[in-house]
Parts: sequence; structure tokens; C-alpha cells
Amino acid sequence: MTDRPLLGAIAVLCQAVDATPHVLLVQRGKAPNAGYWGFPGGHVELGETASEAALRELREETGIIAEPAGHLRNIDVIQRDSDGRVERHYLLVATLCTNPTGTLQAADDAADAAWFPVASLGASDLNLLDQVAEVARDALTRLRRTAPAAPAQ
Repeated sequence: MTDRPLLGAIAVLCQAVDATPHVLLVQRGKAPNAGYWGFPGGHVELGETASEAALRELREETGIIAEPAGHLRNIDVIQRDSDGRVERHYLLVATLCTNPTGTLQAADDAADAAWFPVASLGASDLNLLDQVAEVARDALTRLRRTAPAAPAQ
């Protein structure tokens, strides 16, 4: 139980795999949420920006290095006990990431890491954390809006 929200950061990284938009997810290896799939992320450390924390967690959990492409959205995660009392409250700051480099490998507190098609997340049988599919779709929409137009011929 905590008496105030905790600040966390997540890295939302999309890329085309065989011309299909995919998103990078990690399977949580530790409580809370062990076994669930979500975005690489964790607590923001003192003196660290949310964007810096997202990139650090991405690197620590997956071995992937990326560039920040801006704030995507904030996500409130409020977990209550059976009596409705707040047990945990996280404010997660989602950073859109681009230009990944490195070799994907689950590390740190991630039990697994993999690329998943964005379009199939909503119908997936993966144990997804709340709002993962929605945030992945938002990231894809943002990337499509900001992509440079193809040159006229």
C-alpha cells in the first residue's frame, strides 16, 4: 500500500516486420504483474526525465537502444483491493520511441521480449496489461501522422 502515486515511464516502440506494424512488448518477470505482457518500463529515478527513464528501461529490459520521438500519453494504473481501497497507483508516462538498434534479448526483470503485430493485440490470447493494445494503436496512429510524405513522381 502506498500513500501517493508512483511515477513510472514506458517505452512504446513500433516497427514494420515483413511490412506489418509490430510493437515491442516484454513479459513481466516479477511482481506486480509477473507473467503479463506490457511495454518496457519502470520507475523514474530521481533527477531523470520520464523520457530518459523510458529509454533506460528499454535498454535494460530488451537490449534495444532507441531515440525518443515525444510524449505519447499518460496512463493511470490504479489497483484496488476487494474493499475498494487503493493498493497501488502508478502514473505511467508513455514515450514514443523510434530508430531501434541492438539485438533483442530479455534481460533485467523481463522474463521474455518479443515483437507483436499491433492489429492482433486486441484479439490476442496474451495476458496483456490494461491499455496495451490501445496505446500501441495510438503510437501507430502518431507515427503514421508524422511520417514524411512519399516524394511525388
